[in-house]
Amino acid sequence: MSTIQTSLPPGAAIGEPSAWTRLKTNRNVIALWFMLPAAAFLILFLAYPLGLGVWMSFTDEKIGRAGVFVGVENYEWLWDDSIFWLSVFNTLLYTIVASAIKFAIGLYLALLLNRHMPFKAMIRAIVLIPFIVPTVLSAIAFWWIYDAQFSIISWSLIKLGLITQNINFLGDTSWARASVIIANIWRGVPFVAITLLAGLQTVSPSLYEAATLDGATSWQRFRFITYPLLTPIIAVVMTFSVLFTFTDFQLIWALTRGGPVNATHLMATLSYQRGIISGRLGEGAAIATAMIPFLMAAIAISWFGMQRRKWQQGSDQ
Repeated sequence: MSTIQTSLPPGAAIGEPSAWTRLKTNRNVIALWFMLPAAAFLILFLAYPLGLGVWMSFTDEKIGRAGVFVGVENYEWLWDDSIFWLSVFNTLLYTIVASAIKFAIGLYLALLLNRHMPFKAMIRAIVLIPFIVPTVLSAIAFWWIYDAQFSIISWSLIKLGLITQNINFLGDTSWARASVIIANIWRGVPFVAITLLAGLQTVSPSLYEAATLDGATSWQRFRFITYPLLTPIIAVVMTFSVLFTFTDFQLIWALTRGGPVNATHLMATLSYQRGIISGRLGEGAAIATAMIPFLMAAIAISWFGMQRRKWQQGSDQ
């Protein structure tokens, strides 16, 4: 009886899967295939416009006319532009104050809604309303609330005898800054509150029960249980909050268009005014590109916050 011999490639063992089979069953490769559509979307609608904007900032391009490369001329001009530096100050003030207050109020609401209380589901839905209402509608509502003649705030304060004349909320530089910050806080608090509430519900109640049995106070339970476990979520939530606030455009443009006397101009609104309305695309792109270092700093904070998850999961790395 003759035996049938099969030829195998050199170095291959009987029963060992081929390289293509291993490639098809590799979880990393499968994950890469699933990520490709999202990656293509991000490259097409985020990376490409970003790269184009950065390139445009080094040109003197204007609407209706192709630009030529001018190097850092746009940035040199911005360095000596007092309005640009005012917009940087306004943006940082707007972002820092609004984000800090949104975090404080949002954390308080999250702790409150995490308790057992009647109509909790309905209250959560009501809390979300400012966030789901379109930004322009919110701006129009605040525009009426801040109206120099018909403001409900001024009318109420006059009736209470606290003031004698209407407050020009959007016509005075200090009042205008405070007014847009309050409007942003009202709109952004629900996002912070609901996200932190979701994080609070992942904390095991047994930890609080054990701490209570040990005699821990409410503040000690928050300080040593709630806050450490919420730290990674706080880092991510506040990063998104800072990004949304720093790049805010619709609310400011609908309320003040950067006025009065550029007192509420943010970098985003100034970029739009210079690039689109004035037609100087290169200059507007330079202002927008100048926002990137601030946004990268916020992303870095988020990354370091995510590293805390290794401690939360018991890893030493």
